[in-house]
Amino acid sequence: DKDRFALRRHALGLIRMLIERELPLELAHLVSIAFAAFPAGHGQAQAELSFFLRERLVGYLREAGYQTQDVEAVVEARPPRWAEFPKRLDAVRAFKALPEAQPLAAANKRVGNILKKSEDKVAPVTDAALFVEPAERALADALEAVAPRSEAAFAAGDYTGSLQSLAALKTPVDAFFDTVMVNADDPRLRANRLGLLARLHAAMNRVADLARLAN
Repeated sequence: DKDRFALRRHALGLIRMLIERELPLELAHLVSIAFAAFPAGHGQAQAELSFFLRERLVGYLREAGYQTQDVEAVVEARPPRWAEFPKRLDAVRAFKALPEAQPLAAANKRVGNILKKSEDKVAPVTDAALFVEPAERALADALEAVAPRSEAAFAAGDYTGSLQSLAALKTPVDAFFDTVMVNADDPRLRANRLGLLARLHAAMNRVADLARLAN
């Protein structure tokens, strides 16, 4: 009753066209094209429009029958092409059925919190010469094996395969947190371990923000 210009209905129409017609268009590009018709200086308005559309997107996906937790996980990953949402959501649903899903989601949340607390921005870079604990070497080796497979599946649009390949990381991730002190006294070891966690975080969150799946 307060939407005199039917913005919600127009937003829903845009969302339906992108998703139901599987249009390979990036929302950010569409928004920038729309604002190109106006004088410069509307950055805040662009941000508000994008937020408004995301809110409508969440409502649309919930009404389509997807679980709120799954929707939030995929929305948080900010896929540039909204036509990908159904495939990503189906992949998340399949991933949650795995016994490794909850432990990995909890670990991902823990990793994210550790990285947020770091005083400096952590780059996903490690030096193998600085691995001193067997568990950190094992996690690095597991990432070397799993990350390329997950990335290849992701690049091919196989989001289910990309997520399910991460199940192999559960055992080395558990062992890492059981035996390795991330905040070591030696600043080089600490930085290297944070870099390893940054690599893990990047590998785990391509399809969706797995931390959102933690109970």
